[in-house]
Amino acid sequence: MSIERDENFVPRTRSDYALPNEKIAKIADYHEMFEETPIYTLGRMLFMQAAGWQFYLLTNAMGNPMYPKGTNHFEPSSPLFKPHERKGIIASNIGLSVMASILYLWTKQVGLEYFIKLYFVPYILANHWIVMLTYLHHCDPTIPHYRAKQWTFLRGALATVDRPLLGWAGRVFLHNVSHDHVAHHLFSSIPFYNQPKVTKLLKQVLKEDYNYDSTNTFRALYRTFTQCCFVEDDGDIVFYKDKHGQVSRVLADASLTAEQKKAL
Repeated sequence: MSIERDENFVPRTRSDYALPNEKIAKIADYHEMFEETPIYTLGRMLFMQAAGWQFYLLTNAMGNPMYPKGTNHFEPSSPLFKPHERKGIIASNIGLSVMASILYLWTKQVGLEYFIKLYFVPYILANHWIVMLTYLHHCDPTIPHYRAKQWTFLRGALATVDRPLLGWAGRVFLHNVSHDHVAHHLFSSIPFYNQPKVTKLLKQVLKEDYNYDSTNTFRALYRTFTQCCFVEDDGDIVFYKDKHGQVSRVLADASLTAEQKKAL
């Protein structure tokens, strides 16, 4: 993951939350910012799963902070898009308007109840899986985040986790995207039915550097919510810290520079 280059689920830093310096910060400082009751955490999770995708499109929530406040994905002049992409955004907006009109006319014919049961609920569930997939594959306490000096395409592509989401059903209905996400990062153009073959070969090449987590997906979601709170402002390779200011994974001594070792 690249802190400067990534477009979504970019980690917020210590300074973003106005937390004291790590050397003087106390547990109470972290708890004041991140300590939440389980019911509140559940509420946040449900909101993100139900409306997170739309909220991201409208406000760029959890997107790259380099974009100005109010950036959205529907405005052709948005800084998210290059000039040659703007005609495509206009065409997309026209398509969305046509579809919204069709849904409105259909709802007038069949009634609101049928609209909710046959369209709205499936739509929300589809968005739930999209958000869960992207969130869990890009936010995890064990995944490193790289700043410019240390980021490479290979490092960024490997900074994800394969998960057996929904077992065989996930393979069939989600087209291997969760089971073979590392392969998807490295070779995004290969068809989904070839991804398991690529994953098998990647395991042989990567060995202990291959990231796989069989944790129940909803348990992993709660863990990520509570353990992936922020990263440090300094450091070219950083990991998420939790609501206690603790990190789940640290760099090996061999990967630290002399200056970094001295700082520790």
